Amino acid sequence: MAATVNETYNNTCVSIEISPISDLLMSIYIIALVLGLIFNLLTAWPIVQQIRSKNVLGVYLLSLSVSDLLYILTMPLWIYYYHHDHKWTLGQGMCRLAGFFYYSNMYISIYLLCCISIDRCLVVTFPLKVKSFRHCKYAWLICGLIYIFVMSLHTVVLYTDKNDLMDSQKHCYETYPMTEHVAFFNFLRVGIGFLLPLLVLAVCYWQILSKVQKSTGVDKQGKRKVKLLSVGVIAIFSICFAPYHILLLARSIAFNRMDKKAYCTFEQAQHFTFSCTLALSSLNSIMDPLLYVLVSNVIREDMWLCWRNRQTCGEMKCLPF
Repeated sequence: MAATVNETYNNTCVSIEISPISDLLMSIYIIALVLGLIFNLLTAWPIVQQIRSKNVLGVYLLSLSVSDLLYILTMPLWIYYYHHDHKWTLGQGMCRLAGFFYYSNMYISIYLLCCISIDRCLVVTFPLKVKSFRHCKYAWLICGLIYIFVMSLHTVVLYTDKNDLMDSQKHCYETYPMTEHVAFFNFLRVGIGFLLPLLVLAVCYWQILSKVQKSTGVDKQGKRKVKLLSVGVIAIFSICFAPYHILLLARSIAFNRMDKKAYCTFEQAQHFTFSCTLALSSLNSIMDPLLYVLVSNVIREDMWLCWRNRQTCGEMKCLPF
């Protein structure tokens, strides 16, 4: 009975009709699929070489690349969905699976970006003290805990929300109104999944910039690279994830504060904008390898030699700051 009421309410609450924006969403996911797959596969071998040379940063980069690839593998399903104008015909099980990997790996990527930033910050700020506990085994443990934590939370949400993933119009993850426990989980996602990591990134790179600027052992070019990387990480993190989480927060507040009519009007007005911000977040899978791998001259040169000679590459040095 509850599912029937929700389906009826959705038909009058938000009308998801054929729209030209579906082509735009499909285009964004196609770009994320093609470029994300190419960039992550292209940088896979140099990252493996870092791990073989006992570079802790390589562990985080590989975990981030695996997360991005899992994220990318859901793209064909969303391309199919938007190609059919928000109609999901692959069954509820596939809808649940696609959403699980999509959202789980979004936050796995966010937390791994934080790990990389913290690791860089510690190396710059306390270069001698961190040597005693900066080992690959600890990095693997941290990455594993992040995967387990995020996927466990999304498994719980998926189980409790299993009847609300699709409505009578076959919309996948576009059922309205949201339920109370989903609204509560959205607040957690915004708080610990976005705002807290953003704060960590800002503090880490502020600390890195401060230390590097005061250092006399780093030349102007090195300082410029650090500045560009720091600003770029925070900017891209904000561009890819901020719009989505801001609207997610606004939707959850509207659900809790507005009456049904006002809430439905709000959801109808922002629906396609919200869909665009969700698609925009997928571009992070393109930017991760560019920011953390291709920024390094050492890795670029080594990767070029790998492709040019097609022979076993030599050990690489750590990424420069």
